[in-house]
Amino acid sequence: MFLLEPVGLGRTENDAYLTLLDLKRATAEELGDAVGASPAVLRPALRRLLDDGLVQQIGFTPAVFVAVAPEEALAALIHRRRSDLAHMQVHVEKLADRLRAGGGRTAQGMPVVELLEGEDAVLAAVVRMQLQAREEIIAVDAPPYAGGQSSPNDLELSRLAAGVSYRCVYSREALASAEQFAAMRRCVRAGERARVLPGVTLKMAVADRTTALLPVSYAHPDAGARLLVRESSLVDVLVCCFEQLWERAAPVDGPAAECGPSARDRELLALLASGLKDRTIARALGVTERTVGRRLTELMTRLGAETRFQAGVFAARQGWL
Repeated sequence: MFLLEPVGLGRTENDAYLTLLDLKRATAEELGDAVGASPAVLRPALRRLLDDGLVQQIGFTPAVFVAVAPEEALAALIHRRRSDLAHMQVHVEKLADRLRAGGGRTAQGMPVVELLEGEDAVLAAVVRMQLQAREEIIAVDAPPYAGGQSSPNDLELSRLAAGVSYRCVYSREALASAEQFAAMRRCVRAGERARVLPGVTLKMAVADRTTALLPVSYAHPDAGARLLVRESSLVDVLVCCFEQLWERAAPVDGPAAECGPSARDRELLALLASGLKDRTIARALGVTERTVGRRLTELMTRLGAETRFQAGVFAARQGWL
């Protein structure tokens, strides 16, 4: 019978108390023999029972221990335990409030981390971040999207015109449709610096390196929930992550893209888009199969494509075919 577990006592204290109730009174040695516990184990257990008022000591040499009746000792212990639990509940609620507020506040008194719930709240935060930005917006564009699908960011065009710079790393899924690709190209023509990184999932947006918006979880992303992170080391870490992704990503535009592919590259891409194998393409162009493979790899990197099929699609969208 483990009577004392609910009040926070262990097995040794429990067995010693129940045994002492049967013995009525006993010395430490007698109690240890009855319980089957060594003096080194029994001594701290007896001290705990004495401290909790479950046992009383009579005399000193030898000390005799008597169990206090359970209806008296346990009633007081249960009452104290309830009081401790009530205080613990208060502290838990305060801690939860502090965590919900991000565990700290900015110099302006705002919570460092704020949970935004609901797609309306998320969309409003996206708009507010862009309107309040004065220097730069950096972003990783990847699912999931509020509303279930990607939407054009018309506000970006006016903010670019107002002098706010935009740098964006796009995932493969962010440019999956012709409409999404056209929306990206419209922003690029207006001044956005864009790059493509297949496989990127670290969705985020950071305004002026002081305020960030990101999913609550990358493992289980929810389009209707975001964390709004204000000026803190957390934002600094996100900026570092973005810069590393930016370095790895392939530019959408640049000197190589502006001048377009060579006539031979256009011919190669056209043959690729036709579904021909490398050997057939090599024979048609009069080069080796290895040369075809190497050049296709270079063109895929330039286009930001992960597969040959994507290279054909991206080349068509850029007007290379």
